[in-house]
Amino acid sequence: MSVRFPGESAEYRAARDRLLAHEIELRRATEAVAAARRQLPLGGTVPDDYVFQGNGADGTATNVRLSELFAPGRSSLVIYSFMFPRDAGDDRPGPASGQTAALKLEEGPCPSCVALLDQLDGAVQHASQHINLAVVAKSPLPRILTFAKERGWRRLRLLSSAGNTYNRDYLGETAEGAQRPMLNVFHRDGGVIRHFWGSELLYAPTDPGQDPRHVGTLEPVWNLFDLTPEGRPSDWDEQLSYA
Repeated sequence: MSVRFPGESAEYRAARDRLLAHEIELRRATEAVAAARRQLPLGGTVPDDYVFQGNGADGTATNVRLSELFAPGRSSLVIYSFMFPRDAGDDRPGPASGQTAALKLEEGPCPSCVALLDQLDGAVQHASQHINLAVVAKSPLPRILTFAKERGWRRLRLLSSAGNTYNRDYLGETAEGAQRPMLNVFHRDGGVIRHFWGSELLYAPTDPGQDPRHVGTLEPVWNLFDLTPEGRPSDWDEQLSYA
């Protein structure tokens, strides 16, 4: 099947058809990678039933174990490590208002993480029909919840990992204590919880001009840029607010 758009030239159609062949190959490669991921051997058993702090039903802080993040009938758990505090070298402006604005810049949230979580907050209601999703950050729980309210997040399950070694164990924190935006997937089979997959592209070498793209398939904003003649802006980063 060949399609046509109004006013297109023969040159455009020929080039577009060549590009379409590449897009078909990319779709096949994407499916092949997903299939290979599903066929991974058993990952390592989680060494600890990590205790996080979360917001209880009555609005007070409560301890939540990793095993308790699995809802009945959902065997996969996705955890994103939110860089809050941000990287020490990140000098992008912090929040312009609210209680979070009073924090020192280095204690505040990472704008790139926030941009991703803005998008995931809308996806939670759909994704949670089949999987469990949680976001953990090293900051104290009150800071996390305060910022979430200021940001308008309504659906994300937010937890503090300040009292455990989860971030360090699962590559969301460096040996020096710097936070990293790692995404990990866990699977529960009976009473055993194992690590299934992690976004290790974060630590893999990149080709010149590339970002790690370790969670690239999750980010609508950057994928939208890829559809335009301008492509991904090379001199731009996500901000907490825009003029």
